[in-house]
Amino acid sequence: MAFPPSFIDELTARNPIEDVVSLYVALTRRGSNLFGLCPFHNEKTASFSVAPDKGIYYCFGCHKGGGVINFIMEVENLEYPDAVRFLAKRVGMEVPEDNEYRAAYKKQERLRSLCKDAARYFHEQLNAPIGAPGRAYIVKRGLSRSTVTRFGLGFAPDGWSNLLDTMTKKGYTKDELVDAGLALKNQKGNVYDRFRNRLMFPIIDVRGNVIGFGGRVLDDSKPKYLNSSETAIFNKRKNLFALNITKKSTQGRIIVTEGYLDAIALHQYGFDCAVATLGTALTEEQAQLLAKYTDQVVLTYDSDEAGQNATRRAIPILERAGLQIKILRMQGAKDPDEFLKKFGADKFRVLMDRSENREEYQLLSVQKKFDLSQDAQRVNFLKEAAELISTFPSAVAREIYGARVAEIAKVSAETVKLEIDKAYRRRKAVERKKKEKAALDVVGQMQPKERSLHYERPASAAAEELLLAQILKDPTHLEGLGLLPQQFSSPLLGRAYSLLLHEQEQGRPIGLSGLSGEFTQEEMSHLTAVCKRNDALVSEAVIRDCVGKIRDEYQKTLCSGEEALLSRQAQLRAKKGYGG
Repeated sequence: MAFPPSFIDELTARNPIEDVVSLYVALTRRGSNLFGLCPFHNEKTASFSVAPDKGIYYCFGCHKGGGVINFIMEVENLEYPDAVRFLAKRVGMEVPEDNEYRAAYKKQERLRSLCKDAARYFHEQLNAPIGAPGRAYIVKRGLSRSTVTRFGLGFAPDGWSNLLDTMTKKGYTKDELVDAGLALKNQKGNVYDRFRNRLMFPIIDVRGNVIGFGGRVLDDSKPKYLNSSETAIFNKRKNLFALNITKKSTQGRIIVTEGYLDAIALHQYGFDCAVATLGTALTEEQAQLLAKYTDQVVLTYDSDEAGQNATRRAIPILERAGLQIKILRMQGAKDPDEFLKKFGADKFRVLMDRSENREEYQLLSVQKKFDLSQDAQRVNFLKEAAELISTFPSAVAREIYGARVAEIAKVSAETVKLEIDKAYRRRKAVERKKKEKAALDVVGQMQPKERSLHYERPASAAAEELLLAQILKDPTHLEGLGLLPQQFSSPLLGRAYSLLLHEQEQGRPIGLSGLSGEFTQEEMSHLTAVCKRNDALVSEAVIRDCVGKIRDEYQKTLCSGEEALLSRQAQLRAKKGYGG
């Protein structure tokens, strides 16, 4: 969605990146740059930098970067057009009309309005005579009237067109209902309600917009839960149920549950910090979203095998987001909802305070695999436990958990310590070799983090990176290079160079931050990294060398292409001659 270049120039000029970022991050000046704790991942040492002179930010930890528009896209979880609107509103600028943008934005607003009206309809049906089955189920699950109101619960009556008829009377089209994930279209083209005879849970984003729904059956039929399909306003990987309420919690942690009713029950019992995943396993995007609101997550998945597998999968995802993890084990109940009904909030609070950290959970999981009454099983337990404990970064943790394993297996602490130390040394030796190999792998170090941006010809790409960094530092050197974008080996770097040439032709200020709308977030992060790691002083000699290297490498591809063609022609001639 394109905005006039002059508008983007003024927008970025009136929203200095250091002013915008400082609304979210406490920044400290070090030389010409500013540093602070990254808002996109949990960290204790400031690795997030802002370069006011270049109008860019970059995190050396999670490698996210870009201009002021990219920052707002990331921190506010907005698409590019909405981030532009956000910044325009901040400084009182009017967004120029753009047909493509206006149409897409109008469609999104229309779908949000439709979802909001659908939520009202479902809530009204719950309180109407037709909603008796839904109300009976709510009573059965022990939900209070205030809880039902707080979460906007509703009921989808049985029937093929109840919602469809009501919404079309309000002026919405059948196609809009399909686009919002509220209706389905069969092969004959007939449209019908997606949700029928289900308790309805509106899914609300952190800005308070209804973006989708979850529907639960009132009996044991399948599927138990049915969620809205992916739409222009709803992505289940990037949202969490009840986060719009939980983000205001002051409890200092967020409880992650499997189901909507578990999260709602926790809120009803005073734990206003609970969220639920949206019918899928926890995703990287959801972990990053959680990290914006807390530094500690408590996993309370069901105690069955599926729930425990989900817990094991979630642990590394949450760790990569920099979150501290606790795992709550429930006895006498399969999920938080059942536990709260049986034992009450006080006992759940005790359970929360005693929840295991990642190390305890994994160690107990290992222990459960073995019968420790048998010597052979004890030996295998000790080996696997020692391998696990060797991964713990803290020497204190290794000693404490080693002593615990010794006690469990009824062997001496010294024996277990020897096994852990051996496993730790082996692990460190492997890691050291990997680091040494990586240090020698100059080509690997410069490859983009995103696989789709992989450099096919690193030698040329290195020169292309350095040339772009030099130009962005001093745009006057762009003039008269006589280099064509198609001579670049990297499509991304060639596209960036082409856009800079276009900026120059238009007489616009040349900078990376003004190009946000032309690249994806991953591409902008990589281009920012290119500028950061090629921060040498601008030199005409360096620029000449880069241009020469790019041309030479390009010429090699032309020659190799011609040679391949000639070789193929020779083979065909030889084959023809032999056949004659």
